[in-house]
Amino acid sequence: MWYLTTIILIFTAILLLLLAMIHLGFRVPRNPEKTDPGSVGLVFQTVSIPTLSQKRLFGWLLPVPGATTTMVILHGWGGNAEQMLPMALPFHQAGMNVLLVDARNHGRSDRDSFSSLPRFAEDLEKAIEWLKLKYPEYSRKIALLGHSVGGGAVLFAASRRSDIDAVISISAFAHPEWMMQRFLKRQHIPAFLVTFIIRYVEWVIGYRYEEIAPVNTVCRIKCPVLLVHGKVDRTVPVEDALIIKRECQQSNIRLLTVENAGHESVEKIKTHKKELVAFLRDSGFPLHSL
Repeated sequence: MWYLTTIILIFTAILLLLLAMIHLGFRVPRNPEKTDPGSVGLVFQTVSIPTLSQKRLFGWLLPVPGATTTMVILHGWGGNAEQMLPMALPFHQAGMNVLLVDARNHGRSDRDSFSSLPRFAEDLEKAIEWLKLKYPEYSRKIALLGHSVGGGAVLFAASRRSDIDAVISISAFAHPEWMMQRFLKRQHIPAFLVTFIIRYVEWVIGYRYEEIAPVNTVCRIKCPVLLVHGKVDRTVPVEDALIIKRECQQSNIRLLTVENAGHESVEKIKTHKKELVAFLRDSGFPLHSL
């Protein structure tokens, strides 16, 4: 009997250690903003937006006098609003209000138990609702822009809303399961444990990966969508964007690939600002040409 008890205790200890390592491995690196839009000469408001679990989101609102349209921007894993500020400038210069938001556990937003693509999308949707309630005059047309996990989140959010007029998704993975498999393989995790970890993470976040995968959600979006991806992205290969475009051959989906751009190459993507603004103009946004 003692032998069986010992085996059970050892197995339980190993399992608990494994679960602790999973949570530790996917913990979000916290990077608070070190500056603000005033550093580049922009007028801005610091905002606090209520989200789920009685938490609050930090954000910056960059208003343009007389503008009735708004771009809502969401960073990627471990990112913050400051890192996305270069992407905000072209839209602001073209005559669009911009709202940059930190997801929970990121930047200066409140902490929560964990982060995930669905939670990014929840925070994004709370920001949209806050904007429409507090600034209805800014909300006649709303566009979304997200990077990496944020890129997947804007697709997921837009796939279940009818009040979004355009989406720009930068460096999004095609499927979170494929992304995790690539990551775990680089960590030399045994194949049998990879499957366990993936199913466990699905249980933690409360969604099956098939339900939230960009390759699936993009097909449910009715408004124009622009996928943007660097050709030398080593975190999420450009093939993911090609798969999304191939699997969902709808006329409202476009793809822009960027030469010599990696996963974090915001500045290189910004050099295509004319194409980004032109996409919004084609989508019915009354913007100036750059």
